[in-house]
Amino acid sequence: MRKRDQWLAAPLGAGLAAALLTGCGSEDGDAAGSGEHVVMGMSDEVLATDPASGYDPGSWLLFNNVFQSLLSFPKGSTTPQPEAAEKCSFKDNTSRVYSCTLKNDLTFSNGHPLTSEDVKFSFERTLRINDDNGPAVMFGSVGKIETPDKRTVVFHLKNADATFPQKIASGAGSIVDHQVYPADKLRTDDKAVGSGVYKLDSFDKKEADFSVNGDYKGAAKVHNSGLTMKFFHGQQARLKSAVQKGEVDLAYRGLAMKDLADLQAQSLGDGKSLDVVEGTGAEVQHLVFNMKHPVAGKLGVRKAMAYLIDRSTLVRDVYKRTAEPLYSVVPAGITGHNTAFYDKYGDRPQPQKAKQALRDAGITGKVKLTLWGTPIRYGPGTVPGLREIAKQLNASGLFDVDVKSADVATYEKAVAAGKYGVYVKGWVPDYPDPDNFIAPFFGNDNVLANHYNSAQLTSQLIPATAEQPSREATVGDFQRIQDIVADEVPMLPLWQGKQYAVAQDDITGLQWTLDSSTVFRFWEIAKTPKD
Repeated sequence: MRKRDQWLAAPLGAGLAAALLTGCGSEDGDAAGSGEHVVMGMSDEVLATDPASGYDPGSWLLFNNVFQSLLSFPKGSTTPQPEAAEKCSFKDNTSRVYSCTLKNDLTFSNGHPLTSEDVKFSFERTLRINDDNGPAVMFGSVGKIETPDKRTVVFHLKNADATFPQKIASGAGSIVDHQVYPADKLRTDDKAVGSGVYKLDSFDKKEADFSVNGDYKGAAKVHNSGLTMKFFHGQQARLKSAVQKGEVDLAYRGLAMKDLADLQAQSLGDGKSLDVVEGTGAEVQHLVFNMKHPVAGKLGVRKAMAYLIDRSTLVRDVYKRTAEPLYSVVPAGITGHNTAFYDKYGDRPQPQKAKQALRDAGITGKVKLTLWGTPIRYGPGTVPGLREIAKQLNASGLFDVDVKSADVATYEKAVAAGKYGVYVKGWVPDYPDPDNFIAPFFGNDNVLANHYNSAQLTSQLIPATAEQPSREATVGDFQRIQDIVADEVPMLPLWQGKQYAVAQDDITGLQWTLDSSTVFRFWEIAKTPKD
């Protein structure tokens, strides 16, 4: 995610605009809910209950279940479909005017009607508050919003943005009640009023309780009677113990890599009680090179590192196979993904080619570098992963590399000030489109802060992809971008994460919560009643 740099699987279908016009997936589901109440444990934090503030995975988990957006991602798909809307489409050929018609008779969980006024209010409120920890940065293209009637909302965009449907289908597009949310400040009472599948009944430091919203009108079919989310505040060992002892029905987000490996081995070994459910993910991690650094700024050094780093060993020994090697900046499962780094540098260390790259750059001695990381923000494997990379580089005899880490505040300030030559950046996407893995890294005001600038990317290819409503039609441009990045190596993709949940054997439906849309759907989870 862009502000926090936090720490998937059908591709996008052709004809996105056409799909949104059909109203596919808009049939009302079983709003009453059925089945047992589910208890879920999570060591991540939920940092906000107000959609104008939250821009972290835990908060978006809450938003996706309590609030409706105009569009949503159906299970198993990365193509947004109507949710609160009956239909949506671009009204021009330049991806600058986007119109949605709401369903009839929508209401919030407090009984207030949901109209186009609430949609307009929600977007303008997020932009007006512009919270440092909020998603306003996603809607920089939004200009004027019109509401010609109670069911119609029209977005006039400042610039072409064909990914706008993806953005409003995310947690950032959550619709709030204009009668109970202040227009110019955040709610601070830990309450939430939405029109989504669930109501938030209570929220505190220990847990959040959700009940089924009987007035919900949308596509979801609810397979439980409610859910309690227990917070373990980063205490990974305690979360593991809780799921092993049956204190929670399932554990999601925040289990340590070694604990996942242990639990997986346990589930395979005795066939009892616990299931480890694996899903595709789009979380990625990269090594970033400061292009102004006297050593890392040399192309020969960057190419030599690309020839030497063994991703397979990294994900096996450090990440315990909870991640996959990544060979491009667009991960697998996302439209336009290619394997540009694999094609150019291979998948196993090639010391002779690395040596030649250094010699071509006029470098004959050992290359001295420091790899910088921070131990929490991008996951507990970050610093051990850097040590493994340093070991690989030094084993070639071509490098003399060490590893250093800093707390997150110090780290981010040093990155912004250009003090590091090589450092780590992690990314969880805001929406499952290749644009979200390209524009934040290589567009204007990008998050890498590495002084890399390619006019071909920023002036030609990225704007061209933003103007194309058919995302399939952008494949050629996105693949060209990935090839350019592999040629110039301003950053080096390392791994793509998987999603995991560990559950008691009476829990079903988790396969529909762990797909490339990154939406964790409470309503798909069912608990079989005990005899």
